[in-house]
Amino acid sequence: MNVRNIMVTELVTLHVDEELSLASDIMNLARIRHLPIVEGERLVGIISQRDLFKASLASVMGHDYAETREHLKSVAIRDAMVTEVITVGPDTDVQVAGRIMLEKKIGCLPVV
Repeated sequence: MNVRNIMVTELVTLHVDEELSLASDIMNLARIRHLPIVEGERLVGIISQRDLFKASLASVMGHDYAETREHLKSVAIRDAMVTEVITVGPDTDVQVAGRIMLEKKIGCLPVV
């Protein structure tokens, strides 16, 4: 079986200049953990809940939710995203994709 048989085709993407608060809102509303980041039609990065957590150090430092949201509004996605995105093609075998995810310790694998 190939990844094309199990991949999600309805994607939400964000632009590199969007605010982290938007990424946080989308992840919470859609109950997803990763968002592809694009510039035009090109995949340039990925943002995860872990990246949001790292960027929102304000919450770790004892600030309340409103202060943390304000902080996330001041940070562009480009400043928190991972730019070295590991991808596979739609014809990649599912077992191969699974091995890549395990070896690289990643939670998602964009299909391009």
